[in-house]
Parts: sequence; structure tokens; C-alpha cells
Amino acid sequence: MKTSGLSLVLLALLFSPLASASQASEPWPDNTAARVALARPSNAAGSPTVSSCEQPEGAGGTEELASGKERRPEWRLGVAAYSFRLFTFFEAVDKTKELGVKHIEAYQDQVISKESPAKLTRDLPDETIEKVRRKLDDAGVTLTGIYIGKIPGDEAGCREVFDFACKLGVGLIISEPDPEDLDAIEKFCNEYEINVALHNHPEGRSKYWDPKYVRELCEGRGPRIGACADIGHWQRSGIKPIDGVRVLGDRILSFHIKDLNKFGQRSAHDVPWGTGKGGLAEVFAEVHRLGIEPAIFGIEYEHHWENSMPEIAKCVAFFRKVVSDLEQADVQENEAREPAKR
Repeated sequence: MKTSGLSLVLLALLFSPLASASQASEPWPDNTAARVALARPSNAAGSPTVSSCEQPEGAGGTEELASGKERRPEWRLGVAAYSFRLFTFFEAVDKTKELGVKHIEAYQDQVISKESPAKLTRDLPDETIEKVRRKLDDAGVTLTGIYIGKIPGDEAGCREVFDFACKLGVGLIISEPDPEDLDAIEKFCNEYEINVALHNHPEGRSKYWDPKYVRELCEGRGPRIGACADIGHWQRSGIKPIDGVRVLGDRILSFHIKDLNKFGQRSAHDVPWGTGKGGLAEVFAEVHRLGIEPAIFGIEYEHHWENSMPEIAKCVAFFRKVVSDLEQADVQENEAREPAKR
């Protein structure tokens, strides 16, 4: 049964002075999670989002409602730091905060700050990792995951990656490992209680471009191995995002959301959400219908690299509008059911 635990929270956001000001000039504030607290059916995979490693507040788990009832993690909008690959990670955090978004996904090898040439790599000293975590805390931005191109299959290398993720405090690693290494990787997922999401690039550039293949790889595995659905690369591969979502279903652990100006072409580039060929409003509605609760809906905007903030702000506003529409649809559906109960 679909009910809405969010009505009061969302309405408070909509009619607060902060919300009114943001509608006039800025994207909506993130408020921890985009409040589609629509009580959805349980994720069939039972996808855990909490790591045994210490994680920042808001990285996963349940939240307490005013009524005292517990709810599962909600939809979280975040920024993939790769959107700001021409800048340092600290600058990406600042830009995320400026957008009114409270979650970010890091990527390996990004320079951390202007003050040092150090990059986000698994050999970072603990004191540098502490600076990263302090920066995030000071900005009020939560690190939900990190993209690491390829998790090695050997035990020593694999443990280094998971130790690194653990020290950062994330519960999700996005990666494109060799499929034959998944058995070894899954053991570390269970040991560290950290999920691994298989990321797709376009056909010809990635083993994971086809969501059907990713689904097959996940069959028979526990819920900690799943997919990071990059719907922009699906579009480049001629796959409609809504079809990919239906194929992967509860195996989706995370999203890289893109809307592109062309479909089925590698040369396509990002445009503000809702203005391209991705059918994003329908995609979000289908994600809701299927009860998928990813760790993050990541804005990965790969166009106008030097000054993409105005366009990313439009993506944030679009997401908020879709969330509001979904919530209102649920409210109306529940109200329509009420007379039948009397």
C-alpha cells in the first residue's frame, strides 16, 4: 500500500520563507532528502545502505518522524563531484552547498584542495582524510559514495579500497571491476558492510553498458552488489532510461542522472533535466512506482564544464518539482481511497 508520510514536511518546505525565496532566485534547499517519503513497498533486494564503518549523519539508516514512527532512507539528491572535475574536491563541496544540495559523490584522483597537490587516492594519509571529513562537516554536505574506476580482484588491493572507503565514511563504492572479481569483492562488501554499484559507460566502452547483463551478474548475489545506473550513457547506447530502470529494478543502488540533447548518439551532451531526450519525469515516476530507494540521485553534468552551475541549478529545481508532483499524486490517491474505507 502506498501512503505518504511526507505531506506536512513538504508543505512546510513549500510555504516557508526559505522556500519562497529560493523559488524566486535559487534552487530549493535540499532538506537532507528530497522528501518523497512515500511509504513504498520494501525493496525486494533488501538493499542495505548502512556500513559498519563510521558514517556521517545523513549517510544512511532511518530517520525519526515527528510522530515517533521510523522510516527508511528517502530519496536523496546529490552532486557527482565529476561535474566539477575542473575544480578541486573542496571547491566541488562548496558548489554543492551553494546549490542548496546536501549530498555529494566523490571520484578517485580528484585534487583535494588548492593548498595541496594531494588527490583522493586510497593511499591518502589519515590526517588528509580527516581534513576531507572536516571540510564536509563544516559545509554540511554528506559524502554518500566514491567512484573508483576499477576495484582490484586481489585480496590486498581490494582491502585497500574498502579500507579507504571506510575511512572516508561512505557506504557505497561505484566501480567497473572485472566481472570475474565480483565473488572476491562481494566478500569484502559483506565484511565492511559497504555496497558496490556497477557503473555503466556507453556501448563499446564498458562491459556494463547493457542493464540486462548487469542484472544477470547480480542474480544469485546478496543485496550489496548492484548497479549505479548512468542513464545518460544508456541514452548514448540507444537504451531508454525507463527501460533500463525496469530491467534493473531493485538492483539499482545509485543513479548518475543525465538528460541529453540527442538519443542514441555518443556525441550527445547534457542539458538541464526535463529538456532533453531522457524522459526524466517518467523515469522518476517509475522509480517511485517500483519502490527503488537509491543511495543518491547524482547530478552528473558533463557540459559547460567551466560554468555549469546555472544549468545544474535548473536540474535541482526540476527534481524538486517532480518530487512535489509525486507527493501530490499520492495525497490525491490516498484521499480517493478514504471513502471506500468508511
